[in-house]
Amino acid sequence: MAGDSESRTEKASEKKRRDERKKGNVYKSQDIVNAVSILAIFVALDKMMPYIYKYLSQVMYKYLVSIKTISDISVKSALSIVRDCFLSLILIAGPIILIALFVGVLASGVQTKFAFSKEALKPKLSKISPLKGIKKMISLRSVVELFKSIIKAIIIGTVIFSSYKLIASDTVKLMSMDIFNSVVFVLQAVYKLVIRLSIAFVAIAVFDYLYQWWEYERSIKMTKQEVKEEYKQTEGDPVTRGRIKEAQRKISQQRMMQQVPQADVIVRNPTHFAVALKYDIEKNAAPIVVAKGQDFVALRIIEEAEKYNIPMMEDKPLARALYSEAELGREIPPQYYTATAEVLAWVYSLKKES
Repeated sequence: MAGDSESRTEKASEKKRRDERKKGNVYKSQDIVNAVSILAIFVALDKMMPYIYKYLSQVMYKYLVSIKTISDISVKSALSIVRDCFLSLILIAGPIILIALFVGVLASGVQTKFAFSKEALKPKLSKISPLKGIKKMISLRSVVELFKSIIKAIIIGTVIFSSYKLIASDTVKLMSMDIFNSVVFVLQAVYKLVIRLSIAFVAIAVFDYLYQWWEYERSIKMTKQEVKEEYKQTEGDPVTRGRIKEAQRKISQQRMMQQVPQADVIVRNPTHFAVALKYDIEKNAAPIVVAKGQDFVALRIIEEAEKYNIPMMEDKPLARALYSEAELGREIPPQYYTATAEVLAWVYSLKKES
């Protein structure tokens, strides 16, 4: 069957790929987007941490100085604290979230070449079909996603455990540190852990990207019948093309026959080839081929020439050579000037006699 995936053995054509892009069907790895976004968040945190620390210190100092006891807190001051905390959260988290969004969109756009399609936004009943949902659950993609989740869990556990072993011996030092140094120590440990996890996730994302590419290429493969149908749509049906060419040939012959009465002489062989020549000494450097034909077309040229009493000379080699090498509507090749001049001299002698 045409829709059977087993029969989809042909590589997708460029037209098929363009059509799929228009539908919004492009491949990308969401793991790459997630990994790059997480990495961007913690790189931004690392670079912005001095400013965040300074800002939070100023906010905390402001309220620790102005509010010495709990009894000093009124409804108004409490609302002010909540407002300032909310504003601080926006000022701190806002830029980081924007960076993560920008990097995520960029990572997604680079993979899809910033393809956008309205087709993907249209509601489809197939998306909520229970049967389709069951098929997705038991598909190869679901198995791969399960495998990826297991790998991620193993990697996370391994990285966290190895990181814990590295810093476990140093945790005792926290007891002798002040609050600031303790916070710095913990943040550095968390930052190193996140970097290791991000590197591991990037490795998984590369694997996922290769899988998504393979799966996409497999899903857009075409059947032999689809290739034939597409060829008919782009190049036209062979039968229709044949009919069009035949019609064009007939029109061309009809126009050519209309030029025969303007010829000065017909060179023939005697019925297999016929070439009609016209020579205007004031306009042309050499005779012009106004019509030429073989077999049936040659007979038609001869018949048309007889109607208008156009002189005809039988010269088998010249007729065959002009038919093969001279172009319609163009001057004859230079190597045939001498032979053709003898023919034209004969034509002019006939006109003088008459």
